[in-house]
Amino acid sequence: MGGIRSRVRYSWPNVPAPFLTIDQILEYLPHRYPMLLVDRIIDVDEAGTKCRGLKNVTINEPFFQGHYPGQPIMPGVLILEAMAQVGAALLLSQPSMRGRVPIIGAIEGVKFKRPVRPGDQLITEAEILWVRNFVGKMKGQSLVEGEVVATVEMTFKLLEKDR
Repeated sequence: MGGIRSRVRYSWPNVPAPFLTIDQILEYLPHRYPMLLVDRIIDVDEAGTKCRGLKNVTINEPFFQGHYPGQPIMPGVLILEAMAQVGAALLLSQPSMRGRVPIIGAIEGVKFKRPVRPGDQLITEAEILWVRNFVGKMKGQSLVEGEVVATVEMTFKLLEKDR
C-alpha cells in the first residue's frame, strides 16, 4: 500500500508564529552577525507601541568563549542591546520610520535580576513610550521562562541612513 505521507507541522510550545521573521528584521535593522540579537518579533499590540521579541540563547554564541568560561552567562550589555533591537524593529517596521538607523542616547534604571545561560529563550517586551521628531523613549524587560531577568528605560534617536 503506497501512498503519500502527510507532512506533520510541529508547533513548539512558547514559540508563537512570528509577526516579523528574521528576513524582515534583516530588512529593518542594520545589525548583522554577531551583533543581531533578535530572532523574531512574536507579537505586536494593536496600537503598534508594544511588542515581544525572541532570542534563542545557544552555547555557540561567540561571547560565551570568554565570558565566564565553564560558567557561561550572557553579558548584561548584550541583554540591553537585545531590548534595544526589539524596540527598534517595532519602530522601523512602521512605514514612516523606514530607512532610519536607531541610536541609543541614554540608558536609565537598568536592573539585572538573574543570569541568562545557554539554552535559555530570552523573551523581550518593548514598549515605545513616546516619539517626537525622530527622538523617543522606550522601556523594556527581558524574561526567561516567565521570570524577569532585566529591565531598562532607553532614549533613542532615529538618524537618516546617509549620515
